[in-house]
Amino acid sequence: MIVATAIQPVVRELRLVDIADYIAFIRMEHFASVADLVDSAAELFFMPGALRMGLGGEAHVCWTGSPRIVLDLELRPEGAVVYFQLSMTADHASVEVHYVSFEKPDAEPEKNTEYLAAAIEQAMIRRTVPRAEAA
Repeated sequence: MIVATAIQPVVRELRLVDIADYIAFIRMEHFASVADLVDSAAELFFMPGALRMGLGGEAHVCWTGSPRIVLDLELRPEGAVVYFQLSMTADHASVEVHYVSFEKPDAEPEKNTEYLAAAIEQAMIRRTVPRAEAA
């Protein structure tokens, strides 16, 4: 849930790309082009290098169903790495976490979860609204 919530704004940006582009890039194995799309979307919301393309992706397209794009992604906040897949359809997006690695893991899973949530929060770029000057 932590990862899915954190990448929601990135997913909105990734959905601005025409699905035909994803299908073409993935089918032609032009994963560097997909990585560029991910980097462009991520740079608006995460510190450089915090969210990036993993090893590949899949385009599930058939005559009878809705297309589905699956991207291997890596979330790399300081001290941790989350390997996951983002699956996008026309109406839905989901995250499947495959592996989480910590530089200094704690014996208590709850503390690792707390650390991961805090590290992801630190890796995110928060927009601030300037204060109105006092009259």
